[in-house]
Amino acid sequence: MTTRVKICGITNLEDALTAVEAGADALGFIFVENTPRFMTPEQVAPIVRALPPFVTAVGIFWNHPMGHIKAVAEACGLGALQFHGDEKPEDLEGYSLPVIKTIKLPAPSGELGGRQPWTPTVKFMDFRRSAAALLLDSAARWSEGEARQPIEWATARDLASQRWRIILAAGLTPDNVARAIATARPYGVDVVSGVEARPGRKDPDKVWRFVAQAKGAR
Repeated sequence: MTTRVKICGITNLEDALTAVEAGADALGFIFVENTPRFMTPEQVAPIVRALPPFVTAVGIFWNHPMGHIKAVAEACGLGALQFHGDEKPEDLEGYSLPVIKTIKLPAPSGELGGRQPWTPTVKFMDFRRSAAALLLDSAARWSEGEARQPIEWATARDLASQRWRIILAAGLTPDNVARAIATARPYGVDVVSGVEARPGRKDPDKVWRFVAQAKGAR
């Protein structure tokens, strides 16, 4: 099955349409205040209205109240919700949209694709009921545009083999995404700074190459 691709940190219509034309399945809009790619519902709604069918607009939230999240989702016409904070499984219940929960993992101490000690999967089991997918990201703070170090891809592979829908993030670029997919076999991949010209602005060439590499990975 072809790996799904989410281009995250979209801040303008031009970048959104570039990602769609390149073949992205989903676009991510960050509603987390005081982060480099923060967007308001007033900015996001017209972008979402301009998207063609079958492209999912995903809203990224961090410990926001349920009422706020539902209001933003309705105002923007979001198709899925991504929770990037310290939310517990019960915090993800009560939404009518598919929910993605971000799990933050440390960077590997050895070669990527190797096997490093990591938290047992029991840590994630409670999310099985409330999350449609887990997004595995770096524990490092939000990128200001600099390259991020990838996480341990073997962890993603282990979870994917247990029938989790895994979305792999952190440090992915057009140059390593095919190798990441071959190692981890994720449901999807997610990229922000790896396809940017500068924080908040995408590099069209990087976007096209990333999607092509991800979709062509075996």
